[in-house]
Amino acid sequence: MGNLKDDDSGDHDQNEENSTQKDGEKEKTERDKSQSSSKRKAVVPGPAEHPLQYNYTFWYSRRTPGRPTSSQSYEQNIKQIGTFASVEQFWKFYSHMVRPGDLTGHSDFHLFKEGIKPMWEDDANKNGGKWIIRLRKGLASRCWENLILAMLGEQFMVGEEICGAVVSVRFQEDIISIWNKTASDQATTARIRDTLRRVLNLPPNTIMEYKTHTDSIKMPGRLGPQRLLFQNLWKPRLNVP
Repeated sequence: MGNLKDDDSGDHDQNEENSTQKDGEKEKTERDKSQSSSKRKAVVPGPAEHPLQYNYTFWYSRRTPGRPTSSQSYEQNIKQIGTFASVEQFWKFYSHMVRPGDLTGHSDFHLFKEGIKPMWEDDANKNGGKWIIRLRKGLASRCWENLILAMLGEQFMVGEEICGAVVSVRFQEDIISIWNKTASDQATTARIRDTLRRVLNLPPNTIMEYKTHTDSIKMPGRLGPQRLLFQNLWKPRLNVP
């Protein structure tokens, strides 16, 4: 009876019913509870708040560098901070969060549309990719704020293509990226790139890398020659005041 402890107390008085009926009622009760629970948990704009076009969820992850990470261990390591539906709810979360520039170690903030996990394998992400910008230390906080405000404000103008954004704090550099659904759509990825340059006020010679999630899955943890080139050239090139 332990698995019934969360059922409504009225169910325990139905001793004369056969087990099949009880199982059916139990499933219905659990289903109804699940539905009502999801309704209670739905995040909606409050009265007089300014709704966003989509709900978004903040996530945080931190891991030990050099330790191999499987998709399963990565998923266990990412923690939800919270979901918001309005401008005001966003600022409530954001105003209490540590800025990326003040994070230590190997840490990431993720901001994704509600229902999309910040993982390559998620259905919304698996055919997509991301624009990657490597930053010298000291720029992450400002660039992250500009990026997510542009995303929440629908400045990219690419329909439903944007999935989310990530800021990754590392020891020698910081990395920001924006993820989209369809890596093969070159017009969309070009528009995202151009908008990214504008909202972050990047110098014209800034190097930007587009990487498909398929390539990321194939080559986890590997530094290809292109990646090494970016690492060698990046710091002198990007010097945003």
